[in-house]
Amino acid sequence: MIRDFDGKTAVLTGAGSGFGLECARIAAARGMHLVLVDVQQDALERAAAELQPQLAARGRQLLAQRVDVSDAAAMQALAQQVQQALGAPHFVFNNAGVSAAGLVWENTPQEWAWVMGVNLMGVVHGVHSFTPMMLQAARQDPAWRGHIVNTASMAGLLTPPNMGLYNVSKHAVVALTETLYQDLRLVTEQIGASVLCPYFVPTGIADSGRNRPQALAGQALTASQRVGQAMGKKAVQSGKVSAADVAHMVFDAIAQDRFYIYSHPQALGPVQTRLEDIMQQRNPSDPFAHKPEVGEQLRQQLRQ
Repeated sequence: MIRDFDGKTAVLTGAGSGFGLECARIAAARGMHLVLVDVQQDALERAAAELQPQLAARGRQLLAQRVDVSDAAAMQALAQQVQQALGAPHFVFNNAGVSAAGLVWENTPQEWAWVMGVNLMGVVHGVHSFTPMMLQAARQDPAWRGHIVNTASMAGLLTPPNMGLYNVSKHAVVALTETLYQDLRLVTEQIGASVLCPYFVPTGIADSGRNRPQALAGQALTASQRVGQAMGKKAVQSGKVSAADVAHMVFDAIAQDRFYIYSHPQALGPVQTRLEDIMQQRNPSDPFAHKPEVGEQLRQQLRQ
């Protein structure tokens, strides 16, 4: 756990907007050095311009780097740059992510490569690149503390229909982070891990197609993908919990060494139902049992 953030270093991917930017704002207010990482140059520049004066006034450093987290070599180069400039980071937020929708058989191999590359391999690369230097810092100083937070989703604990690709990527992040927690406990008590599982929170993820790779630019969306995107965007935009609220939850979890971070704990009922399905060997329950009208609307749209 980290209780005093002043003078420590945070590395945040997806820092140009959403949870990444809000966590960067809190980190800056608490006196941390910041490493902002995003694939979207203009958003990254706006975040850096906003935070630089506050950091400079406190004698803190800011490093802003455009990096595609799905690129292993680029992430390794980033880690080396951070090590040379600021030393081992105390807080690593593997947060960059993109959305995906549609019937699972309609996602092309290129879409699978993009979404898994960002949502899963981006986290893998962050863990691979930064954990060893954090462990080294911990070995050199018994008082050193670090924490890794990986962004998954409630979709990492559930299997809602018409968004299978996204579900798979986020389930993998939950499994990766749970294992990371256990692996770290084998070798040190000085570095913690948490998984962030937000529900519907207004962020830019519903518009992540803006960063769609060139290879997918000309690929037309299927009917199910269009329907899924529209429903997802509406749900995200209607969220009452803000990205800033979630960012405070992240810092509270780090200070308390708490693993699971939920933006909407009241949404855990369907998770319990899914686990009971598994334990009792039942067929998967209707995901729209609590809102049958939504399920009927989706069925009608997809059967037209």
